[in-house]
Amino acid sequence: MASTEQQEHAAALLQPEVEEAYTTDGSLGIDGKPALKHLTGGWRACRPILGTEFCYCLAYYGITFNLVTYLTTELRQSNVAAANNVSTWQATCFLTPLVGAVVADSYWGRYRTMVVSCCIGVAGMLMAALSALLPLLINDTSSRASAQEIILFLGLYMISFGVGGLRPCLMSFGADQFDDGDPPERMSKSSFFNWYIFTMNCASVISTTGMVWVQDHYGWALGLGIPAMVLAVGLFCLVAASRAYRFQTTHGSPLTRVCQVVVAAVCKFNVKPPADVTLLYELPEDACSKMGVQRIEHTADLRFFDKAAVVTASDEEAAGAAPRNPWRLCIVTQVEELKILVRMLPLWACVAFYYTATGQANSTFVEQGMAMDTRVGPFHIPPASLATFQIITTIVLIPLYDRAFVPAARRLTGREKGISDLLRIGGGLAMAVLAMAAAALVETMRIHAAHAGMEPASMLWQAPQYVLVGVGELLATVGQLDFFYSQAPPAMKTVCTAFAFLSIAAGEYLSSLVVAAVSWVTARGGRPGWIPDDLDEGHLDRFFWMMAGLGCVTLAVFAGCAMRYKSRKAC
Repeated sequence: MASTEQQEHAAALLQPEVEEAYTTDGSLGIDGKPALKHLTGGWRACRPILGTEFCYCLAYYGITFNLVTYLTTELRQSNVAAANNVSTWQATCFLTPLVGAVVADSYWGRYRTMVVSCCIGVAGMLMAALSALLPLLINDTSSRASAQEIILFLGLYMISFGVGGLRPCLMSFGADQFDDGDPPERMSKSSFFNWYIFTMNCASVISTTGMVWVQDHYGWALGLGIPAMVLAVGLFCLVAASRAYRFQTTHGSPLTRVCQVVVAAVCKFNVKPPADVTLLYELPEDACSKMGVQRIEHTADLRFFDKAAVVTASDEEAAGAAPRNPWRLCIVTQVEELKILVRMLPLWACVAFYYTATGQANSTFVEQGMAMDTRVGPFHIPPASLATFQIITTIVLIPLYDRAFVPAARRLTGREKGISDLLRIGGGLAMAVLAMAAAALVETMRIHAAHAGMEPASMLWQAPQYVLVGVGELLATVGQLDFFYSQAPPAMKTVCTAFAFLSIAAGEYLSSLVVAAVSWVTARGGRPGWIPDDLDEGHLDRFFWMMAGLGCVTLAVFAGCAMRYKSRKAC
């Protein structure tokens, strides 16, 4: 007797307009056949994906937020060594997504990459938990400390590779569940990015409170073991719903295709592209369909790269003896893929500066709070805890944005997303400027009170700057994720999603460079500088004003690039 799924599939084939039963983006079901709309994709598939995202973030942040404490208290590392180890590990966690994205887009596909990465992540977290159990197993203090460090760092870098596969793939795989050819599903895709960040922030709140509390009160073995169990639950959620997913086929290495265009264009440096673009090399539509490649129409800008698709006499001679050499002759679609990436680079650089500014929330904002009155009623609150204002702001505003602002803006603008992704990112950049200005005003007030011998200002004066950073995350972070995914060439979705995470890493590195440069320049000649150990002797307010000024310049550059940017959908 036929299964229920087979009967539904047969019924769909008998419908007069059978194409309506299937997705229009070429996605497949788990059986390798065209995906049925009523059985796959949509929110039915995204809910377990968001569940996996929640478990992954809860596990990852459960280790990240308190790792420096484990290194200093259990492994007896110095503050400098512990801080450097944590920074290096976190930077690695933001760089490995590019590796995971290339593997996913080129070879394994997103689903298999996520499953394998999740298994590696669980194994790494178990290794970290094992390092905390060693004191119960080994009595020799010297050999125990060495073994703890080896096992811990082996586990941490296994986690970084697990994160590298999960970070870019979870989000792009979730977005793949919505068919761009179906208007209602296309509108839901924008909501998915909002709820993705919402889920991430909810997990972050639980990690900063519950997970840290378990580690401080019940020991590190349990505190590091729970993240491994949570990530294992996330793996189960991901695999259990596999029949509901839509899968995209892989199209070979995207970075290789980009390099081929560059090499071919350079080799034909003296060749002039023809005025008639139809003379450029392109595969017929049916050939592209058989290869699973979606053709991209030619665009008139960045004409230098068109040289890669110019058919020369040597190319015609070679074509008679062997297949075309892709390092000498590229198709127009391949050239357009590179053009899309080049157009996005200036916008990417501007977004990276956004994270340079907001990165102050974890450094100079905390130092500013340490110089203020940390009492809130009868309690002394750690300055770093004010980051809760940022997280809660994002958590509260995302549902309001998605359920109230977007429908209202959609009626006014006629856009499916309410406002464009670039306008949303620009709003986030503006919030970063306002956050820096708010921090500068608070610092001016704090220094005035300190120099006048008055009581220190309350740390709660910092709340507005954290709230502004939270609003900026709602706008810029979610906006750039949606932008990079929607504008990416079909075969580069995961790689372009990884660019969004690389912008965070670039912003963090640039933040460290800016702080170091300011300290070096302003502290010459025996002066205390703008950011001394005793902030009462410095001018942290000038640093914040400088960051606000740089933010204004970045916003102006971004606005100029955004106005000139040509959307891929308009190509």
